[in-house]
Amino acid sequence: MLRDFFIALSENQLLNGAAKKYGLKMGAQHVVAGTNVEETIESIKKLNAVGISCTVDNLGEFVFKKEEALEAKNQIISVIEAIEENKVDAHISLKPSQLGLDIDYDFALENLKEIVSIAHKYGTFINIDMESYKHLQPSFDILDELSKEYDNVGTVIQAYFYRAAEDIQKYKNFRLRIVKGAYKEPEEYAYQAKEDIDKNYIELIEWHLLNGKFTSIATHDHNVINHVKQFIKDNNIPNDKFEFQMLYGFRTDMQLELAKEGYNFCTYVPFGQDWYGYFMRRLAERPQNLNLVVKQVFNKNTNTLLGIAAGAFALGRMTKRNKNRR
Repeated sequence: MLRDFFIALSENQLLNGAAKKYGLKMGAQHVVAGTNVEETIESIKKLNAVGISCTVDNLGEFVFKKEEALEAKNQIISVIEAIEENKVDAHISLKPSQLGLDIDYDFALENLKEIVSIAHKYGTFINIDMESYKHLQPSFDILDELSKEYDNVGTVIQAYFYRAAEDIQKYKNFRLRIVKGAYKEPEEYAYQAKEDIDKNYIELIEWHLLNGKFTSIATHDHNVINHVKQFIKDNNIPNDKFEFQMLYGFRTDMQLELAKEGYNFCTYVPFGQDWYGYFMRRLAERPQNLNLVVKQVFNKNTNTLLGIAAGAFALGRMTKRNKNRR
């Protein structure tokens, strides 16, 4: 129920808009690297200084206007150019929906082509993030198109989808980030039980470590990390075939520890004002994340926001229920 609650909040456009309006004053600056490119580059430099690379996400939700998609495209290009100019160790993660996938497939594809082309010129990798099920196949289609011309693209495999094992085999020659999944998906398409998702997650990681090009293992779960460490040792998997990934602001001590142990480590670095949906999905993805950030993120203002959010969500459910009764 807690997971469903946070997912519902992440999809609430009213609350997303309110959070964007009030900026990062609510405490989310601890899990968002900056509000603009300059601040984000400084955050990346600090992580690079302790042996951690970065993947940068320009935050944005609910893009249904071409002007907004074009603005996002230009912002991402600005990040790519800043990465090159500052010679930092970073690449890009982007969402096709932010670049117009919910508007028009061809429009989104052209936006991604422009981004990938510029990134290719600088030798910068572009990771296509995966979103909800309705975006899944179109996003893979975009990857297929881009890979005909460019070799600096990869994507994400979400372990809660039944089709994940098939997808990971099809795209084994790509750099892949493997995650559990952060959206509410119907039983028709996805595992619902945590135990089933966790089992599939481990199986996907192990398969791609043995058969794939490069594996980004995205988790904050120390049990999974310890399991993977032992699997890597037992199977003599070279260090240049994988990396661990965590989110900016989450389990920072463990991030530093893994980097010091000599593992490739990459921090997922989000930036921008549109942080709310991203943050709520991180809490939905693994409710334990709430415990990881509660002391540093949550202040009086944040608790007030969550209280308002909870009330709004409950009111919305009651209103919907009453309408259904009429």
